[in-house]
Amino acid sequence: MVSINIQELENMALNADVTRVGDIAQFKQMGDQITVTLGLYSHALETQLEQLLAHRYPGLKVTIATRVEAKKTQPNTVAKKGVKNIIAVASGKGGVGKSSTAINLALALSQFGARVGLLDADIYGPSQPTMLGKQTRPEMQDDKTMRPVIAHGLQTNSIGYLVDGDSAMIWRGPMVTAALQQLLNDTAWDNVDYLLIDLPPGTGDIQLTMAQKMPITGAVVVTTPQDISLIDARRAVAMFNKMQIDNLGIIENMSTHICEQCGHESPIFGHEGGQRLAAQFTIPFLGDVPLDRRLRESLDAGLPLVSAEADHPISQRYRDIAMKIAIEIAKKPKGYSQAFGKIAVENKPNQ
Repeated sequence: MVSINIQELENMALNADVTRVGDIAQFKQMGDQITVTLGLYSHALETQLEQLLAHRYPGLKVTIATRVEAKKTQPNTVAKKGVKNIIAVASGKGGVGKSSTAINLALALSQFGARVGLLDADIYGPSQPTMLGKQTRPEMQDDKTMRPVIAHGLQTNSIGYLVDGDSAMIWRGPMVTAALQQLLNDTAWDNVDYLLIDLPPGTGDIQLTMAQKMPITGAVVVTTPQDISLIDARRAVAMFNKMQIDNLGIIENMSTHICEQCGHESPIFGHEGGQRLAAQFTIPFLGDVPLDRRLRESLDAGLPLVSAEADHPISQRYRDIAMKIAIEIAKKPKGYSQAFGKIAVENKPNQ
């Protein structure tokens, strides 16, 4: 029998820039066979791990399985049926590319093999239908429940599917928050590993409702490098801290401008603002995405870059960021609210 040191395996670095095996995997040995259960989907990571084990322990039979589990959320929230983990994608202010980031991250997670959903929570300015190239109404599963609209392999829903494109949503706060809850709860999400919620900018009614009513596994804050954006991004990070929602990390969008003539990258909006913000709050810096015309054109055409041009360098940046998010979630403690239903205590009359 091959002698295996499980502790050694757990401490063995797969990639110093990404993670350690023990953070996202469980090992079980039976004779000369070892079963590795990964906490996230990644065909590349599975291949890397298999090669690593084969080199370290010749003759070992390796079986790799993947199981994305529901992870711990903020207190006093109840699991959403059909959804394992909810990721809030937020920004302190508008115009930083939060929606484009949410779409491409969702597609990147899907390319790893996960089942992914995308909920457009911007009731006043829904942009996901245009960016996804879908202008359709969800089909009704029954009198109350909608089937998600499938776009580029994602399960999606948005108020933009339900109203005319030129209609103005002139609603007060309670109507907006009720609409958001209805979109989440009345959509028949089908065994989703990750549901990304594309939040509107700011720290108002929708964010408060989300924190109180929705089980959030973690939040990702999108910013641009300049100080005016970082001021509001700090407020977003502080908001999630106050609401006891884990900050999964910071993404710096529009980090540089890439010259179409020579390919030179210039930090026209500032330099490393996202890194400084992440360091200030001691949370991960997930990565940066440059300002690129192709990224804008792809979303205007309803063909997001990660889906339309998977080999594009920016698509790879999104996959790198998505992998870091998946790893941060895999490292979190397991959530048990999915395992137990609500317990109802009733006072019955004496019989």
